[in-house]
Amino acid sequence: MKVFMDDARDTPFGWTRTYNIDETKAALLTRKVVALSLDNDLGSPDPTTEGHHVLSWLEEQVNDDPTFPIPDMQVHSSNAGRAPSMRQAIAKLERIRLEREASNGS
Repeated sequence: MKVFMDDARDTPFGWTRTYNIDETKAALLTRKVVALSLDNDLGSPDPTTEGHHVLSWLEEQVNDDPTFPIPDMQVHSSNAGRAPSMRQAIAKLERIRLEREASNGS
């Protein structure tokens, strides 16, 4: 499953749309997400609902459960302040995935 988290943009063909963090977490918990594209600003003034929180949550899941799958990820947010830090979080998760693959002989 490819998940596109955004509250406003059109969903790309072949992707499953989630509108908020809770829906995105629920999709990730299925362990079937192979690709994840994230927006940061999800239409709420509440900063706890920003998309970057998905990455923090995903890092916790990965650290707590070494078998938790890490999807291919990208940021499509136009938030110039938050997008770079989201990309850094993705890079960290990708390093973890590569380390896992190396230790499993993949």
